[in-house]
Amino acid sequence: ANVIEKNHQGHARVQFAGSNNLMSDLEALGEMPLPPYIHREPFAQEAEDIERYQTVYADPTGSVAAPTAGLHFTDKLLGQLREKGVETHILTLHVGLGTFAPVKVDELENHRMHTERFTLPAATSDAINRAKNEGRRVIAVGTTTVRVLESVAQSSPALLETSGNTNIFIYPPRAFNIVDALITNFHLPQSTLLMLVSAFGAPKELHGRKWILETYAEAIYEKYRFFSYGDAMLIT
Repeated sequence: ANVIEKNHQGHARVQFAGSNNLMSDLEALGEMPLPPYIHREPFAQEAEDIERYQTVYADPTGSVAAPTAGLHFTDKLLGQLREKGVETHILTLHVGLGTFAPVKVDELENHRMHTERFTLPAATSDAINRAKNEGRRVIAVGTTTVRVLESVAQSSPALLETSGNTNIFIYPPRAFNIVDALITNFHLPQSTLLMLVSAFGAPKELHGRKWILETYAEAIYEKYRFFSYGDAMLIT
């Protein structure tokens, strides 16, 4: 492989040669891209990581990280939800390296998110539009889902089937046009994910940070587990 270029963030563009099936080679030789705070010895990744750090509905290939709120869902649980009349619909956001990057600027508006590719299928956009028109709640599983839906909603109040790129950065104060409730894990300090849930906890207001810090303090007291393999919370 040849390194074509590197950027100031330490990311490299690599060109592979002599491979007839690059994806097969990567799957055979590569490792699951675990978050940097999950420590494994080099080339000693636990076999269970390959299964656990992946949602049961993951498809297609493209992300560098799992949408960890989805790790709580099993096929059995999804089936039980559907039996109770809960509709489940899929969209895709190819999570980029920016999900691990802390915010280092003093003014939030100066932070720039990595661009990530997304796809919103017609079946999902139509179902969401019906739910909103009928006064039913739209519950997002993960901050990735929120980012896609709120990105698309910026151009049209009614969602349309679409695909494209987004670098939306959500932080307080923020109004949410589509998502009514959010299932999400407990996130790292100084992360854009923590800022998103702060905004969601108090839409259109600035005190979401205070609310989320109080919530996290309670979670620590109750010995909840944090981050990718940790517990989840439902924000309504």
